[in-house]
Amino acid sequence: MQQLLAATLLLAASAGALAHVTLETPEAAAGGSYKAVLRVPHGCDGSATTALRVILPDGFHLAKPMPKAGWQLSTHRQAVTPFDSHGSLIREDVTEIEWRGGPLPDAFYDEFVFRGTLPASGEQAWFKVLQQCERGETRWDETPAGDAKASHPAPAVRLLPPAGHLH
Repeated sequence: MQQLLAATLLLAASAGALAHVTLETPEAAAGGSYKAVLRVPHGCDGSATTALRVILPDGFHLAKPMPKAGWQLSTHRQAVTPFDSHGSLIREDVTEIEWRGGPLPDAFYDEFVFRGTLPASGEQAWFKVLQQCERGETRWDETPAGDAKASHPAPAVRLLPPAGHLH
């Protein structure tokens, strides 16, 4: 009986973890190149997903989204703190990415991909996501405060020390 209870609790915990928009790779080196794979496991309360907008964290640079068949792709650029990229001073960069179209039915799962350079410092980089559906929307934009669990957590990547950096 205890084994059945433990298995049920494990299954419930893993189902809850799958209920959120998450990143496939949860940790990477600060300042390094990163391929973000956003996993979208469901729609909004049974309604199909029709758009996904990602607000990139401060310090995430040179974002390039992957086109997705059946979806229109757009980016929003704005002025950023200037930074060097291979000898060029970058003053404007992508700060948001949006895929619009689909639809992605609630019963199906899909992934949305982009790449870029992670912030050079910090503990975590939070990618705030707005999931729009045929009926309603879900904001995956909460960051934890202390020990409190967020009900709609933003996908995050834990930033590790850069390769070759000794702690």
